Amino acid sequence: MLPALPPVARLETAVVLKSVVEARAALAALDQAARRMSNPAVLLNSIPILEAQASSEIENIVTTTDDLFRFADTDSDLASPETKETLRYRAALFAGLHSIQTRPLSATTAIDICSTIHRRDMDVRTLPGTIIANPATRRAIYTPPSGAAVIREKLANWADFLHDPDDLDPLVKMAVAHYQFEAIHPFTDGNGRTGRILNILVLVANELLQEPILYLSRYIIAHKEEYYRLLLDVTREAAWEPWVLYMLDAVRGTARATLAKIDAIQVLQAKVRDEIRTTSAGSNSDFLDVLFEQPYCRISNVVARCKVSRPTATKWLHELVVAGVLEDHKVGRERLFINREFFEVLVRDDPDDL
Repeated sequence: MLPALPPVARLETAVVLKSVVEARAALAALDQAARRMSNPAVLLNSIPILEAQASSEIENIVTTTDDLFRFADTDSDLASPETKETLRYRAALFAGLHSIQTRPLSATTAIDICSTIHRRDMDVRTLPGTIIANPATRRAIYTPPSGAAVIREKLANWADFLHDPDDLDPLVKMAVAHYQFEAIHPFTDGNGRTGRILNILVLVANELLQEPILYLSRYIIAHKEEYYRLLLDVTREAAWEPWVLYMLDAVRGTARATLAKIDAIQVLQAKVRDEIRTTSAGSNSDFLDVLFEQPYCRISNVVARCKVSRPTATKWLHELVVAGVLEDHKVGRERLFINREFFEVLVRDDPDDL
């Protein structure tokens, strides 16, 4: 039987509190850097896509970053089913953010998120959950709760824990709540992805981040075996401290990595701004913005954003192709202009942070 929250064990040990301080400092630095950006859409349009890709990959839904950015703002039949499903993760994240602006995070939030991911109405399981077994002995290690009424009761307890005005740090609460949600396993599918979106919502709801710019699933991908091992250790041994420390390390590492991306993006923006000034676009700031809101740019994007004619937009983009700033690709009837250096900054991993 899955115990109710809060856990009996002491959660905020000395080593956990030390890690909390470091993780919160990294988050604060990231949040401040993001607030200073002249165009927040640069991060809001890219980090959630990377998070969606990594979180989906954990569930063996694999697509390329190239395809995700290419089809991010289109409903093209050319996109693979995996690409479309991964982009629904991003849609679910933003739907969750919109939801918590008007009502507290709850089981309903989780149901709505899971429904968006699957593009159909989801509800809590009525069937037994997947039994987790030892791969060698095939004996059951953990069986999730069964029965819709029991699952709803567990989710209500999970939500109460999140909103309990106790002295637990929100980062510790996030770690504990993530374990509990995955242990409840409320849906027939999509529990992992829904749970990872809920992590980001907890941070935003507690004002540790203003926007969903933490690429948390990146850390889990890099430490996937440890992630599942520590989840099971909580189940079998109530080993809360190693699990909480893992999640705090994930927050700290990905916050620092994202901060490094912001620094690299700003250096590249300055470089491209200088290149634009040598073209007929001059010092058009909207043109610079549109080149960094997505690494893939269409002529129609420049026309709409910069309020210029199609021939003018085409000329501006072509001049940057000649200057080596952009790459010009013809895909079907469409021309795509790729800000390759920006793309490389976004997808580059820094192992020192992981």
